[in-house]
Amino acid sequence: DVTAPLAMLAGVHRCWVQLLRAMTPADFARSFNHPETGNTVVLNDALSYYAWHGRHHTSQITWLREQHGW
Repeated sequence: DVTAPLAMLAGVHRCWVQLLRAMTPADFARSFNHPETGNTVVLNDALSYYAWHGRHHTSQITWLREQHGW
């Protein structure tokens, strides 16, 4: 049953929305060091990638559902 995990994900996304709406343009321009690569990443770029990544996974799930008739 995926009801509980989906509810948890929805809650996490609500928290993200609250945080992101409170941020200023200067906040989005800040950067951090990526823990695995050591690269400096601008927060706005990381958030853009995160948004793309979510859409990418949604497309994969949609494709699988269509292929398998789920």
